[in-house]
Amino acid sequence: MPQLPAPAYEPEVQERLAADAKEIISRYPDSRSALLPMLHLVQSEEGHVTRTGMQFCADQLGLTTAEVTAVATFYTMYRRKPSGDYQVGVCTNTLCAVMGGDAIFEELQTHLGVGNGETTDDGKVTVEHIECNAACDYAPVVMVNWEFFDNQTVESAKQLVDDLRAGRDVQPTRGAKLCTFKDTARILAGFPDQREGAVAESGGAGPASLAGLKLAKGESAPGRVVSPRDAEEGE
Repeated sequence: MPQLPAPAYEPEVQERLAADAKEIISRYPDSRSALLPMLHLVQSEEGHVTRTGMQFCADQLGLTTAEVTAVATFYTMYRRKPSGDYQVGVCTNTLCAVMGGDAIFEELQTHLGVGNGETTDDGKVTVEHIECNAACDYAPVVMVNWEFFDNQTVESAKQLVDDLRAGRDVQPTRGAKLCTFKDTARILAGFPDQREGAVAESGGAGPASLAGLKLAKGESAPGRVVSPRDAEEGE
């Protein structure tokens, strides 16, 4: 049985998104190269990439829906079902995991009553495990809408999601003020980031990341050999 056509956006939404799409497409010599930011654009409208959004992308770029769907289903940053205002990702790669990331991930699921990739009943928080975000010196790291929350513990992570659900002000460890997932998607589509401090307050490398550089420049004492735990000092 053939699939029914995707429902269209409301006329005013269609007009607004078409104007945004025109701006995005103008950045590329080949219009099909605009597909990734276009998918972020439609995700910013509904919080996930719907059939309507994929049809819109296909129409604007002269692609088939199969071509759009192939891309939308390949990249994990595109959500295929309704998700929360705040995407809470817990890094479970090696260093974060051994520093407590696994425990945080398990506890958040229990605390919120959701599984991996699932959303709380109030539509506020989606929890998922994520791959390395190149912040190992701050492990374990939790990200909310791709903003960093460093050096987390089980208790601080539980407080974080409770604050998000309660609408309390939450400030990332570094970077700009937190915004919703829809707002994040629009920024990823290439539109200006209007948040105060979005650029000026972005974080840099932490002390652990810079240790090797400091040693190479002679700014720190050289490392010493540490004896095995069971060995006598000086052996």
